[in-house]
Amino acid sequence: MSKSQKVTKEDVLKIAELAQLTLSEEELPVFTEQFNKILDHMDQLNELDTDNVEPLSHVLDLVNATRKDEPQPSLDQEAVLKLAPQSKDGHVAVPPVIQKTEKGSSQ
Repeated sequence: MSKSQKVTKEDVLKIAELAQLTLSEEELPVFTEQFNKILDHMDQLNELDTDNVEPLSHVLDLVNATRKDEPQPSLDQEAVLKLAPQSKDGHVAVPPVIQKTEKGSSQ
């Protein structure tokens, strides 16, 4: 979005729906203003000349310290299932995380 394209309350409502958030009428103008401030800041950053700047994957020159990948003995399935609050058919049973709503979308 450019300076001429601003986030509207309808845009914020759509973003909130996608993020599965419920916003009050009082929060709508607050979030609308915050989104627009973020986009204004991005417009300022887009004005910078970055032609001679190398792309970075991280702001610090860090290297992952990893251990050698060596096989290790694993836990016995029966022992693990004894530690689980619930198990079913030889697996740890967990409650569903995603549920269907009335509209048919996932939540």
